Amino acid sequence: MRKLLSLMAISIGLASSPAIAQQAEVKLWRLDCGTVAANDLNAFSDTKAYTGKSKQLASSCYLIQHGSDYMLWDTGLPAAMKGKPLDSKAAMDATVTLTIKEQLATLNVDPASIKYVAVSHYHFDHIGQLADFPGATLLVGKNDWQVVTTDPVTYGADPKPFEAWIKGGSKVEAVANDKDVFGDGSVTMLRLPGHTPGHNGLLVRLKRKPVLLTGDLAHFSENYKSNGVPTFNYDRAETLASLDRFKKLADNLGATVIIQHEPADIKKLPAFPQAAE
Repeated sequence: MRKLLSLMAISIGLASSPAIAQQAEVKLWRLDCGTVAANDLNAFSDTKAYTGKSKQLASSCYLIQHGSDYMLWDTGLPAAMKGKPLDSKAAMDATVTLTIKEQLATLNVDPASIKYVAVSHYHFDHIGQLADFPGATLLVGKNDWQVVTTDPVTYGADPKPFEAWIKGGSKVEAVANDKDVFGDGSVTMLRLPGHTPGHNGLLVRLKRKPVLLTGDLAHFSENYKSNGVPTFNYDRAETLASLDRFKKLADNLGATVIIQHEPADIKKLPAFPQAAE
């Protein structure tokens, strides 16, 4: 019995070690990665909830500092869209005001110093500037990576921004489950499939309060509250299950939820170039 209790204590200690490990200082910046004009909002509802409605959405990326290491979460719209006028007649259009590299320069962060570049999923508005960071280790959902590396590519994926990693010149980790990025529980990729087969969200445990980033689990507040499912999602049932998990996590952790495409959620973090800590 004593031996069994001893083994159980060791097991519990190992299981809980990330939570009690010394956590490095963590900072979080919101980066402006473009604007999306959703002129036909019904694209975001497979039940036609937004007939005749439109909305201007944000495209947000995030820089995380963990001790002396840096991580990018999503890379937004392509830099080639900088300065492009928005077309009000298109069902959906996009533009970019500042590139990620320009914003990193404001923070005196060398793009070559980015250790990890993690993407919530493979859609073009989340991987647009990915190719600018070939020295970083790419973290991507395993099932999304499978789509990107399968010929022919399906489900709206574009392999071109991933070329440095596909060709083997850059490091990649295809993440199958939740991923504790730095090993101390401070930054965790959350497996939330449905929007794409390998979609992920992100949990950042700041000193003041945890922050949950949605990826494209939801695109705006009304959609999040009503568990709305876009017409272009990969799997409806998985989307709803992921929304349920995410909302329960938010409640249990008392976390700040940031919907990455929701303009109103930008103010939940300090205005750039200030960081949340």
